[in-house]
Amino acid sequence: MSTPPITNPAGHELVERDSFQNEAIWLPAMGVQHLNAGKFMIEGKTFTDCLIEGPAVLGIGDGVQFDGCNMGSATDVRTLLLTPRGSKAAGVIGFKDCRFLRCRFTQIGFTGPEDAVAEMERGLLSAREITDKAAQAELKAKAEAEGKAS
Repeated sequence: MSTPPITNPAGHELVERDSFQNEAIWLPAMGVQHLNAGKFMIEGKTFTDCLIEGPAVLGIGDGVQFDGCNMGSATDVRTLLLTPRGSKAAGVIGFKDCRFLRCRFTQIGFTGPEDAVAEMERGLLSAREITDKAAQAELKAKAEAEGKAS
């Protein structure tokens, strides 16, 4: 009696595509499909208005771009960022030359070379600051409007 495979090697539909739009992508499934196809990095794909779901850790490789994305919810955005202890990290789904446009990430951590993680941290912190200022301005305007109505 033979032992069945742990994963389904036939599932390569996510590997063969190079663009995704308005889709929910379960990142662990995408990672496994690429590994089963003999690919250790997810390369050359564009994700537009997608929901990228974990739990997973996304490895930021060369040429990965995030444009107008919601990286996830956290009180301190730095909790989304992980720094590897060595030159490589196990259990990470690596990306290279991929673009994420207006995507939302949920239950995703991010890691990569120190400079990439630091750049993402700066971007997330400045985006949080802008969002916080906008929320404060909205609350102030609402309070002023309510004060005038009384």
